[in-house]
Amino acid sequence: MPRWLPRAMVLALALIAVFQLGSWAFHQLIGLLINILIAFFLALAIEPAVSKMAARGMRRGLAAFLVFFGVLIVTAGFVTLLGSMLAGQIIKIVEDFPDYLDSVIAWINGHFHTELKRVDVQEGLLRSDWLRNYVQNSATGVLDVSAQVLGGLFQLLTIALFSFYFAADGPRLRRTVCSVLPPARQAEVLRAWELAVDKTGGYLYSRGLMALVSGVAHFILLQALDVPYAPVLAVWVGLVSQFIPTIGTYLAGALPMLIAFTVDPWYALWVLVFVVIYQQFENYVLQPKLTSKTVDIHPAVAFGSVIAGTALLGAVGALIAIPAVATLQAFLGAYVKRYAVTDDPRVHGHRKRGEGPSPVTRVRALWERRRPETRHNTTDGDGSS
Repeated sequence: MPRWLPRAMVLALALIAVFQLGSWAFHQLIGLLINILIAFFLALAIEPAVSKMAARGMRRGLAAFLVFFGVLIVTAGFVTLLGSMLAGQIIKIVEDFPDYLDSVIAWINGHFHTELKRVDVQEGLLRSDWLRNYVQNSATGVLDVSAQVLGGLFQLLTIALFSFYFAADGPRLRRTVCSVLPPARQAEVLRAWELAVDKTGGYLYSRGLMALVSGVAHFILLQALDVPYAPVLAVWVGLVSQFIPTIGTYLAGALPMLIAFTVDPWYALWVLVFVVIYQQFENYVLQPKLTSKTVDIHPAVAFGSVIAGTALLGAVGALIAIPAVATLQAFLGAYVKRYAVTDDPRVHGHRKRGEGPSPVTRVRALWERRRPETRHNTTDGDGSS
């Protein structure tokens, strides 16, 4: 046995063990890493506001606290108002349920010549196996729902704490990162950080514009249908549809549909049709134009980055994909050498005016080329040549 073989085997086993340990640790900490990534982008979003307040003499910690406190107050007020509205509408639906049931039974009896009664339907529902199984499954799932709610609150607290630390100690964090790099690399890191702040702010700005447009459009519809709480529902649709990727529009449209159903079931159908049509308009017209202008990337790149981010990190990846790609594109643009583009019609996609033969000239030349061939074929057929 060669002398190096035992040492090589031990080294190989050690490397495999380190790789397995690192893989296990990464999978165990993937949730924390995603929370830190979300917190970092949130800190980048509020960085301009905190920096402006700090430039006026305020401590960065106090400035970050005030910004977070303002966001918390607005969010809590909106959630409280929306929760009270939703609770009131649910109570109204429960109170009016017997009238809805009577109208449905009357319609069935009138069209199918049956003799159904509300008491029989209620007793059949109460004694059904489906209702019994549903109640049992709901009772056993209460603990799971409670655990998910507590886990979600803990996750939000974790993201908020890391965002506060990143925003309050931004300069210290940058100094720490730059202290382990040579001066040339330090300039690149600071430039990348500044680009990330600009692109993240631009992305949130575009999302805010789309939320405003969506809220106004849905407010006009709900107000025209005389649906109650139209302003609150419009704000709900605008925020949820923009800051919950992919399914946000349909999730946001469920609540206006429910409220519209209490007014008239046909109104719920109109709301559904409007939500679907507006989603297509937003996906193919509004979002590509606004996103490409605010973060300066092509609409196709923005759409592809969202798909890639969703495949990698789910909803979180879809939310941060566009600012991340925009930052990377702007940062790499400084290191890609560009040349002057040749003045070729194939580059511009069209031929300049006065350049090359006109369409009439090209048709005439084609006709002149075909005439000798036709004359030659005709003379051969007559046998005269």
